[in-house]
Amino acid sequence: MIDTVIFDVGGVLANYEQKTYFMHLGYSEEMSEKLKKATMDHPAWKEYDRGVLTDEEVRNRFKKDAPELAKEIDASLIHMHGLVTRRDTSIPWIKSLKKKNIKVYILSNFAKTALLDCADALDFRQYCDDCFFSCEHKVIKPDPAAFLTLFYLFHMAPCHAVFIDDTLPNIICARQFGLHGIHYQSQMQAEAELEKLLMMEND
Repeated sequence: MIDTVIFDVGGVLANYEQKTYFMHLGYSEEMSEKLKKATMDHPAWKEYDRGVLTDEEVRNRFKKDAPELAKEIDASLIHMHGLVTRRDTSIPWIKSLKKKNIKVYILSNFAKTALLDCADALDFRQYCDDCFFSCEHKVIKPDPAAFLTLFYLFHMAPCHAVFIDDTLPNIICARQFGLHGIHYQSQMQAEAELEKLLMMEND
């Protein structure tokens, strides 16, 4: 019987559009693409999400590899409000699950500064049973340790849980532990798959 749903955040419960973030700061589309590639596509961003690099350390790594963008990197990443933005449909979705006595958890790769600066986009947290953010536990998906730590901390039985994420490698890893996995492509699609799974497993 399924009694737990685990959500990713960026791209699932909230918007995470990297290029758009830079464009909203006033950069051209071309410059925004360059900044995205130099920062959020850089391997150091994963270590930043892991919580093992400070803001200054990660910016220095970006600037070392893209010195021509040093000024823009500093200006755009000192504060990160708007990097993740709110989805109005997330709280109603979570509430609908809670009405069915389904426990709801978060498992998300998230950097500390982004977590603080984008708090307004994460207002659904108050309706969740608990949250696991990578920066707080020094481990990121799809590292198996992220899932093992999640199970241990929240006393979770994988076979009774569904994991919803928009990144396929994370779903593949989750399924290896016995979690039911839904690869998110739209909320309508994910909700439909989840409802079907709940009906099949809980009949």
